[in-house]
Amino acid sequence: MNSIKNKIVAAYEELAEHYDRHIDTKPHNAFYDRPNTLAMLPEVAGKTILDAACGPGKYAEILLSQGASVTGFDISPKMVHLAKQRNGLQGDFFVHDFSQPLTQLEDQSFDMVLCALALHYVEDWSVTIREFYRVLKSRGILVLSIEHPFYEYTFFRSEQYFSVENVQCIWRGFGIPVEVNSFRRPLEACLGPLTDHGFYIDKLVEPKPTAEFANYDPKHFQELNQFPAFLCIRAIKKN
Repeated sequence: MNSIKNKIVAAYEELAEHYDRHIDTKPHNAFYDRPNTLAMLPEVAGKTILDAACGPGKYAEILLSQGASVTGFDISPKMVHLAKQRNGLQGDFFVHDFSQPLTQLEDQSFDMVLCALALHYVEDWSVTIREFYRVLKSRGILVLSIEHPFYEYTFFRSEQYFSVENVQCIWRGFGIPVEVNSFRRPLEACLGPLTDHGFYIDKLVEPKPTAEFANYDPKHFQELNQFPAFLCIRAIKKN
């Protein structure tokens, strides 16, 4: 692993238990990302879903409860352990770095791929998106949530909008301060890998928080109703 990836993994290993403890009610996750991202999915009952970068398995828990068959992976061993713990005997979870090929998964084996708030940890999306294409069935659905490129450009005070650049910030919302590395990129570099590797963009949403968000964090509730921090994308496999 390169040094930036090592830092990303180390941050999530340190955060894992705190993240799991807060994930049900942490406003940006529970009342902003999850409701808007899940709304991009069609009926999931009876469908096979790959939960890419599954974290502690909260998305998987919801999808399993709705009758889906879920396979999940994460680069953090602690997160995978927590996902297994959260979901008991349901679902299949394993450790994997999704910047590398998913050799353990067969071609055209999933109806949907869900990847929530994770692609900004990958510098080059090419392998990841090609693998999502490969494991999806014909006309399969890929749903992504990512950090909004315009928000990130402003937040990180970048002076190189068109570059893909390593950025860092301190997360304090999960109970302990942890430096998290990621990669900021322009909008073109978010959409291009999808259209270049066999997908068409079916829907794009700049989400707003649910009303419940205001009970936990009124300041960010107001800010997110004025300018988005995340971006939700639904893409369809062409063939």
